[in-house]
Amino acid sequence: MTESIDRPVSVIGMGNMGSAVARTLLDRGHPTTVWNRTADKAEALADAGASIASSAAKAVAASPVTILSLLDNTAMEDVLDAVGDSAAGRTLVSLTSGSPAQARANGSWASGHGAAYVDGKVMGDPPDVGTPRVSLAFSGDRDTYASVEPVLRELGSVAYHGEDPGFAAVEFNAQVAVGYEFLIGFLHTLDLVETEGMDLEAFSERVAGSLSGYAGLVRMMATAIKSRSYGPDLGSLDVQAALMDDLIEHRESAGVESVRMREVKSLMDRRVAQGHGDQGFSSLYELFRLRA
Repeated sequence: MTESIDRPVSVIGMGNMGSAVARTLLDRGHPTTVWNRTADKAEALADAGASIASSAAKAVAASPVTILSLLDNTAMEDVLDAVGDSAAGRTLVSLTSGSPAQARANGSWASGHGAAYVDGKVMGDPPDVGTPRVSLAFSGDRDTYASVEPVLRELGSVAYHGEDPGFAAVEFNAQVAVGYEFLIGFLHTLDLVETEGMDLEAFSERVAGSLSGYAGLVRMMATAIKSRSYGPDLGSLDVQAALMDDLIEHRESAGVESVRMREVKSLMDRRVAQGHGDQGFSSLYELFRLRA
């Protein structure tokens, strides 16, 4: 990280995350210029040594690299419109939430204004910025990313996902979605466990202990999908489909929601009907590929 010390950086957006980013850069010795639409939020960084820009355009002009940490892509578009030609010759790094399509549009805007662009997404909490507890996903032009990587590493653990500016958003959205998909299923399962009179904390402790076992499974499933070679990972689908009947009956007899279990059972039945009952759970992916 020593090669990036004293490298000037601007930060636009002084919400919780943007302020944490600016303070971290200041603590690491970077001359830091900040700007926020609401001026008092930016001025709060002055005591920490930040220079306060009077406009977004002047903030971008003040440093070779500008990090944008804004509420959403609407705010991002407003800032880019205000920056305009001041972006020419500068590198813009976005840490703003948004879709892959929005990231690609921002990249096109930057290119059209003579600027380089790297899109980024943050997984972590503002108090942890500057530590390995924060993970940052980046994508965009490889050479541009390499040039700013030493600065970005000051903020947490970083990973580069390719030249398509949208890939960081794909990574972020997919990682978050996995968490929500798991957790909503877990909440419904806790409803079942509590309804049956078992101890929630003891059950949750057992679940926590078994999670590491899924690491090998998810890797194996990705390999199977990529090769289109589906072994009986969790067991053959014809056996799993019979188990699903028991799971559904258990939930419904206890008055617990079973929509997701019925969806899984329906997918299994379709795959078995296609003559693939000897394959495993990962083969259900073939049904998702059949988009109109």
